[in-house]
Amino acid sequence: MKGTLMATTASRSQQIIEQAQRYIPGGVSSANRLVEPNLVFTRAQGAYIFDAEGKRYIDYHAAFGPPLLGHCHPEVQQRAAEAMASIDVIGVGSSELEAQLAQKICEHVPSAEKVLFCNSGSEATYAALRLARAVTGRQKIIKFQGCYHGWHDAVLMNVISPADKVGQRDPLSAGMLPQAIENTLVLPFNDLDSVRQVLEEQGSEISAIILELIPHNIGTVLPHLEFVQGLRDLSSRYNVVLIFDEVVTGFRHGLGGYQAVLGVTPDLTTMAKSIANGFPLAALAGRADLLDHCKPGGDVFFAGTFNAHPASVAASLAVIDILERPESYATLFDLGKRMRDGLRAIIQRYGINATVAGFGSVFLLYFMESPIEKYEDLLRNDVEKFVAYRRALIKRGIYELPVNLKRNHISLSHTVADIDESLEAADAVLQELGSHHH
Repeated sequence: MKGTLMATTASRSQQIIEQAQRYIPGGVSSANRLVEPNLVFTRAQGAYIFDAEGKRYIDYHAAFGPPLLGHCHPEVQQRAAEAMASIDVIGVGSSELEAQLAQKICEHVPSAEKVLFCNSGSEATYAALRLARAVTGRQKIIKFQGCYHGWHDAVLMNVISPADKVGQRDPLSAGMLPQAIENTLVLPFNDLDSVRQVLEEQGSEISAIILELIPHNIGTVLPHLEFVQGLRDLSSRYNVVLIFDEVVTGFRHGLGGYQAVLGVTPDLTTMAKSIANGFPLAALAGRADLLDHCKPGGDVFFAGTFNAHPASVAASLAVIDILERPESYATLFDLGKRMRDGLRAIIQRYGINATVAGFGSVFLLYFMESPIEKYEDLLRNDVEKFVAYRRALIKRGIYELPVNLKRNHISLSHTVADIDESLEAADAVLQELGSHHH
């Protein structure tokens, strides 16, 4: 009986994949979702995701970061359901929940004097750059190699670039407007001198500097405080709009974002991902005088039918309530430390050439030596080993995205037991990798 049962369930993933691939290009709706092994997940709860065959995985991919409290968190789901029981999309006028959420964000995020809501990080960074161009009357922007700010023309370039493309523009899609690409200057992360030089030469043409405070799209590269503070000083001197992209770091590293950790305040901040624990919600926050350009009748157009959707806004209010409890971040950061310390002990034990990186609830293992201060350093990472390690973990029920340089996330639903089980699996896999290496 068991044999036939397995035969029918084993094909369930395959059936879903085949149907998806017939009607969706590649079978997925976002470019980074097709990976090897190509698994189909049909259920998520807390720290776990379950594939179509019912196998449980401890989830550290966490959809690139949204479920900060854990998947399908009961308090969040309940608040969203309550909102949806009495109101859905109205599309005119102000709403009570949205006003409450905007106030909360302004209370917590240092740069936030006013807030606008949209649905995704890409929408938020798009709006931030348009606003910066509008208020400065300039066209060029500065971004940094290794930082990702969404899919639109001005920023979709120079993230995980091949070695031969570093130092030149590396657009990630066909069909991007050449004018948009040309107006984006790409500089090395943590390199203040290169920014200073560009501003001395072209400061009057630059509208914005956009920065992922921690470039989490290449794992975790921590910024030097002098670099971030230097960007703040230079932006003020040259009347450039300083934008911190906290789409990943916002709420994950603190309710004030990573800007509150560093103590440097930008002009504009974008947030998304974990602010609503998996519901689609993004925010553009910042100086009131800038954001007021976006009000109806202002000179910068900002709109969207689903902006500030009641379900997402209610979810975000629930997330803030939970994160305001003193034990929440303490627990999250302790779990992150336990994971990173555990990984460090393992690589030392087996003499593996690797570096543990991360901050707070984010962690990953690079297969290379430190120091790691900018993207260019990561070209030394052993890609084959990095991906092989993660595929071996997936076989053992630990899900880390098997793609070079991708970060891992811990949620408030993970337990010490989950971390320890994951470290046991990592130990077994790294012991095998280490024995090949000797």
